[in-house]
Amino acid sequence: MIIKKAAFHKSSSKLSECVRSPLPEFGFIGRSNVGKSSLINMLCNNNKLAKTSASPGKTKLINHFIINDNWYIVDLPGYGYAKTSKVQKSEFETIIIEYCSKRENLVCLFILIDSRLPLQQIDAEFLQWCGEKEIPFAIIYTKADKNSKAELKKNLELIEEKLLLIFSELPNSFITSAEKIIGKDDILDFIEGYLK
Repeated sequence: MIIKKAAFHKSSSKLSECVRSPLPEFGFIGRSNVGKSSLINMLCNNNKLAKTSASPGKTKLINHFIINDNWYIVDLPGYGYAKTSKVQKSEFETIIIEYCSKRENLVCLFILIDSRLPLQQIDAEFLQWCGEKEIPFAIIYTKADKNSKAELKKNLELIEEKLLLIFSELPNSFITSAEKIIGKDDILDFIEGYLK
């Protein structure tokens, strides 16, 4: 699939404010500073579409981007940002839980995980929650260019070992680098499979 057109549509602070549309939606979520905005921009060939920031926790709303006029990328608030106040953290969690579990046209949730790190407890807990709620999801490993191929392979093997303690089989996953434009075609082909 080629993204020919991508435009910001709407920001919402809660589920009830979200875009009223039957079009399929693909959500993107992960720990703060996992490279979510950069990945969305890479997929859409537009470095200014989703706002990137040196300070994590920039996305505080549900952001809808209309793609090729027939589906949405949904940029969700990051979870687990330590410098967020307890009130804000609670608000973010409510937004995330409501959107992920109640949004009827959510086709697949892409959960971003930093390929350089061991599986973080907050990621494991969120993945397990998605499994329990039967939310369709796939994993996107980000920042794959930051380690050597050997280190990347070793890290992913350790993460997958832990995932197999949660799931009976490994979820669909993609290895990406927004900087080196790695994994773009694989993700877009996967999305196209859902749209057919």
